[in-house]
Amino acid sequence: MKWVRIRWRLVLLLVVALVAVGFVIWGSTPLGPMPEALDALQSTSGVQVEVGTWFVFRPVDFQPDIGLIFYPGGRVDPRSYAPAAQAIADEGYLVVIVPMPLNLAVLAADRAADVMAVYPEISLWALGGHSLGGAMAARYADMHPDDVAGLVLWASYPAESNDLSDDGLRVASIYGALDGLATLDKIAASRALLPVNTVWVEIPGGNHAQFGWYGSQGGDNPARIDRASQQQQIVEATTALLAVLPERP
Repeated sequence: MKWVRIRWRLVLLLVVALVAVGFVIWGSTPLGPMPEALDALQSTSGVQVEVGTWFVFRPVDFQPDIGLIFYPGGRVDPRSYAPAAQAIADEGYLVVIVPMPLNLAVLAADRAADVMAVYPEISLWALGGHSLGGAMAARYADMHPDDVAGLVLWASYPAESNDLSDDGLRVASIYGALDGLATLDKIAASRALLPVNTVWVEIPGGNHAQFGWYGSQGGDNPARIDRASQQQQIVEATTALLAVLPERP
């Protein structure tokens, strides 16, 4: 009987090890980036791009005092959001895309604090994120209300445990009408968790995967607009939120 118990324990340990290895491999093989995203990692005449611990996009001829920290979607390569980040920075904002362990923001939801510490010249911070990244950005905003002035949710919504309805945040919820993951029903259900002055931006014909440049995604619906058109609407809605951050809700 002793050897039987030892054998089963060894089998159990092997199964756990295989599951752990499989999880690491799964998280380490993210979606994207598409070629357009890699192109956006190059500096331009208007935006300086810094590739290091984070992906930093800053205006060349203007010192911004408003910044956006962005959390990528679950198992999406953070570089997939470079085109939108560059476009937002071109409007006069510091944008920092934060890579996550195993490409899962749930494993490091507090990384925004590290970014804020490095850029003390930024007087107002907004957090943003796509899908799981947006949920974790909402979590950080809920836990650190004095540090965050705005929240931008891309095809995302807070967890029920993160009620932001009375936090005094500026919030924009941007979502695709054809999203197969962050569905219209899920977005509608999140209204009770967000401030009454939340700006709701529906993108007709938009889906989940076109919030980034990483291709298609399982469980999503086909979009009825092209990726560039959806991205333009996302950038416009995001910069509109950033523009009103200095104003009190």
